[in-house]
Order: sequence, then C-alpha cells, then structure tokens
Amino acid sequence: MKILFICSANKQRSKTAEDYFSSKFPEHEFLSAGTNFRICRKEGTTELTEDLLKWADKVYVMEKKHLGQIQKHTGSTYYSKITVLHIPDIYQYYDKALIRILDERIML
Repeated sequence: MKILFICSANKQRSKTAEDYFSSKFPEHEFLSAGTNFRICRKEGTTELTEDLLKWADKVYVMEKKHLGQIQKHTGSTYYSKITVLHIPDIYQYYDKALIRILDERIML
C-alpha cells in the first residue's frame, strides 16, 4: 500500500509519520508533503503535488484545513482516500506524544 501523510510544512507531523511508519511497516511505501509551499521552499521540504495524491492509495492529513486546501485545488477527486487525523501543529519531530497519537489513529 502507498500512504501519503500531509501537514503544513512537512517538517514535524507528516515527516514523523513517514519516518516512523516506514521503519515499522517496510512492506508499505510512505511519503509525506506539506501544503504551505512558501515554507516548504524555504525549509527545503517536500511540497504537496497532485502527482503525490495520484500516487497514494491512502492519504492522511493532520488537520481539516489541509483537506480544505486539497479540495480547493482538486475538488472531490481524492476525497475518498483522505482521512483527517485532527492532530494540531504543536509537536516536534518524532515527539513521543505525537507517535502515540499516530499509533492510535492509523491502523495498517
């Protein structure tokens, strides 16, 4: 299965999810991206593209606003593969509390 994680800057939440689940489930493919292109370009992180959305079998967005940004640009095309995790932007990369939440909300 191909799984895409999305947050704003692709630095903390989505990158943690990608790295954590990649090591835990090597039989699946994981990528991550950010919706804030200005910050992604400044930080050198991965920007969300429609090619990434097409690639993924399942898409997890951290907040409802990320879903809204995707729908603004693509309509309902990818809606059926997107799940909102409701994880606020308060965690650092690989924060133990963040990993605990990811484990609780993502079933593979």
